[in-house]
Amino acid sequence: MKTTEATALPRRSTAWRVFRIPALLAAVSIFGLISALLGDGIWNALSWGALGVPLLVIAYFSLKPAST
Repeated sequence: MKTTEATALPRRSTAWRVFRIPALLAAVSIFGLISALLGDGIWNALSWGALGVPLLVIAYFSLKPAST
């Protein structure tokens, strides 16, 4: 028997499922801030990349068409 939206059981929202992406973005941001403060040379490039990741995620979800 195929499950449809009407018969599918709702998925439980655990704390890990809700906060895993924001926690990952926070960790990447913290890495970027610390590497910008403590390093030079390649660390500056890593900090730019790390601090750009949250901005790219924001831009992606802002420009993504709304799902129906």
